[in-house]
Parts: sequence; structure tokens; C-alpha cells
Amino acid sequence: MNRIFRTTFAGLAVAATFIAVPALADMMNFNASLSAADEVPPTASKGSGMLDATYDSATKKLTWKGTYTGLTGAAIAAHFHGPAPAGKSAGVELAAPAPASPFSGMATLTDAQAADLIAGNVYFNVHTAANPGGEIRGQLAKAK
Repeated sequence: MNRIFRTTFAGLAVAATFIAVPALADMMNFNASLSAADEVPPTASKGSGMLDATYDSATKKLTWKGTYTGLTGAAIAAHFHGPAPAGKSAGVELAAPAPASPFSGMATLTDAQAADLIAGNVYFNVHTAANPGGEIRGQLAKAK
């Protein structure tokens, strides 16, 4: 009986080594407080807003939602920019549809874009006719 148990147990152990265990996705949450003071250079806008985003490392999908208020006019564009730390400017990494508030979206990131996001080197800004370079901006940071 003991021999049967050992043989069965050994067979199960070998079989277990061939069972694929799916990798767990690393879901990361980010947020940004959008303000005129954080634009480079700062604007005189009374606008403000919030952006919340989630990155799924398994699918490389970034999803976001946000709101803003008090802009000088309608939003004409919105973008994720990088790589750049707070206080520095960078090119567009990902265009977002010109959002009416509230807004949301989704995109698949490249490996470089994901690395910039995780490193804290991505910011989001909203552009208006009065501030075509950006009226409000916020640096994306990992949510705590």
C-alpha cells in the first residue's frame, strides 16, 4: 500500500510540473490632479480637474476617466505626454479624444510608454483655444 501511495504521489508531482499556471496581471492605479499651475509655463486659468487611470500589464491596456471644470473655453485636445518629470515638457505619447467633462478612454501602450508611466514620467493635459499649448496639466503618479 505504501508503494502505491509513493508511486501515485510521484506521478502527481510530475504532472503538476507540466500544468501551466497563468501569470497574474499586475493592475496598477494612477491619478493626477490637473491644474493651471502645473502647466509649463503655468497658465492664468481657473481650471482644475482629476484623472484616474488603470494599467493592466498583461494586456498593456491603459484605461482612464477624468473630470475638469473652469476652463477658459471648450477643450480642443487632450494628450498624455512623456517622458518628462513634473515641471518639464515632452512630446505627445498618446492622444486622447478632445474631452468634454467627464471623459474616459482606453489605449494599448507600447513597452516604452508603459515604462514611462510606471516611472512617473507621464503627464496629462487639456488644451483650449486660449491655451493651445495646454491649459491644465497633471503628472500621473501611482495611487496609494
